[in-house]
Formats: sequence, C-alpha cells, structure tokens
Amino acid sequence: MDNHIVIMAGGVGSRFWPMSTPECPKQFIDIMGCGKSLIQLTVDRFSGICPPENMWVVTSEKYVDIVHKQLPEIPESNILAEPCARNTAPCIAYACWKIKKKHPNANMVVTPSDALVTNTVEFKRVIEKALRFTDEGSAIVTLGIKPTRPETGYGYIAAGDQLLTDKEMFTVDAFKEKPDKSTAESYLAEGSYFWNAGIFVWNVRTITSVMRVYAPGIAQIFDRIFPYFYTEDEGKMIQKFFPTCENISIDYAVMEKVQEIYVLPASFGWSDLGTWGALHGLLPQDESGNATVGPDVRMYDSRDCIVHVSEEKRVVIQGLDGYIVVEKDNTLLICKLDEEQRIKEFSK
Repeated sequence: MDNHIVIMAGGVGSRFWPMSTPECPKQFIDIMGCGKSLIQLTVDRFSGICPPENMWVVTSEKYVDIVHKQLPEIPESNILAEPCARNTAPCIAYACWKIKKKHPNANMVVTPSDALVTNTVEFKRVIEKALRFTDEGSAIVTLGIKPTRPETGYGYIAAGDQLLTDKEMFTVDAFKEKPDKSTAESYLAEGSYFWNAGIFVWNVRTITSVMRVYAPGIAQIFDRIFPYFYTEDEGKMIQKFFPTCENISIDYAVMEKVQEIYVLPASFGWSDLGTWGALHGLLPQDESGNATVGPDVRMYDSRDCIVHVSEEKRVVIQGLDGYIVVEKDNTLLICKLDEEQRIKEFSK
C-alpha cells in the first residue's frame, strides 16, 4: 500500500487562550507538559505507518515556518499553505488533489493535529486495519470513539448494520450534531453512537470521485489547479483560486451524503482537548484534584484547579476551588472552570 497521512493544522485554538494565540495556536504548543507539541505527538503516533516523505500538513500560510521548525523530518514541499481559512472540505481537497498528481493510488488518513491519543499501540492497529479496508475498494472509513460519558461537546456517529465480512466495521446511519445533555445520555444508553473524532480513511481515487458528486464546486476548482501542482506556478494558482472555495466542512460537504461509508468503533484514549476542562481531566492530579503544568507549582488549600505556567519559575496558589490559572507571554488568566466558555470573550 502507498500510505499517506494528511494532518490538518490551520485552527486558531481560541478556547485555550492565553496559552494558544493566533500567532501560535494550540497544535504547536506543549499543552501536556511532556516536551512535545500536539502536532509533534500526532506525527509520532503515525510512525511506522508511512515514511516522513508521505506525511503532509495543511496549514495557514502564516504557520508554515512553525510547522517546518517543529517537524523538520517532513519535506517542506509537503507543507501546504492555505492563503485563507475555508474549513475542512477545501483543506482536504487541496491535499488530496496534490497527492493524486504523483500518487494516483494513494491510500490516505486525514486527521486533526490537535487531539490527544494515550494508547498509541491500539491507535496504530485501528488505523492499519482501516487502511487495509479502504485499499481494497471504494469505501470511506471514519473512526468512531466509544463514548465514556454523555458528552455534549462532540458530534456523534450513529452506527447501523455490522458487516458480515468484518465484525469490527459498521455502516453509518447518520452523523449527529453536538447534542444536549438528555440526548447525549440517550446516545450513551443506546450503545450504537460514537464520538466523531474527525479522522477519515480513504483511497485518493474514492475521495476525489465523491467530491465531484457532492462538492462539485470545490472539485472543479482543484481540477483547474491540478495541472500546476509541482510547478513554479502552483503557489500563484492556489493564491488565486483557493479563496473562491466554499467555506464548508467535509462532514457537511461529503460525509453526510455519501453512501459507501463505514464506522470503525475504537477505544484508544482519545480526546480532542477542546477546553481547559478537558485538559484538567487528562493531566495527572493531586489528592485534591489539582492538575498542574510548570516547573514549581505549589497548591495550598485548593481543589479541582488546572494551572498551566510552564514558563514561570515558581507559582504559589492558595484557597482556589475549581479555577483555571494560565500565564503566557505576560498575560495571566484566572477564571472559574465552570465559566470557561467566556474565554473567547476575555481574549478580545
């Protein structure tokens, strides 16, 4: 198999302000305090599935230098620069049409850059299984994360019939929007609903064909650019035509409409790390439920807090209950965890 990995890395990560900023969003930050950024961890967990020259990153043109610095093993020509944000359908089309030019039989995984996976062995098994499935035909596979709680912050995938030829694989009945609490509880009780991780697996022939059917406007734009890939005029053509793409997600553009799509349910310790609250639940905690990242953080009479102060020598906190404390580049945020939805408001 000619396997390729496409990493989408154009987001601004506004919910992680002030750690994440438009100049350096969360995918390029060591959120976990482990010495590697989220995009570096993403690349690491795909090691062995394909060589670095078959890894691609689609990002904003203002982040190209950061990507190259953090991922020097990926060829510069594989870092695809978007001149403007146009959501995931044009992002994915850009990578797929370019890869198809030199790799017409490429088998591909498309993944976000800013999620966390704790069981990388199981992750690799699931990815390799999905790649074998899509290599043999015209199917699209999406990974469904087995839910552990009635989460209202994720979209869901409703699984249909189990395949007779592969007991791990199911047809997709529907993609569901982020539910309210009672709906999420019913999904969990039902047992056939899975979190949508935004990880897709397909052959390049398949995705370009279905986009011509369900997203013809975007397909026509990249058909027009296609002859210029790997030429000196590629950048000029991207600058000219990419901004004319419809601003639409791959879910709306294709996944909710395509017929031959399957879900592979999986459990490999996945989180989209969308909020400080989510990070609080994933970091190690002391006996009072405090999670800290920093060289010397001292907590007194405090409980259920998350403190991220990786650049400070010493931080002492006393008497806080359920707070976020973050310092980055001379900006200090102190916010109640149950008010973190206001962080976008605070960052303006």
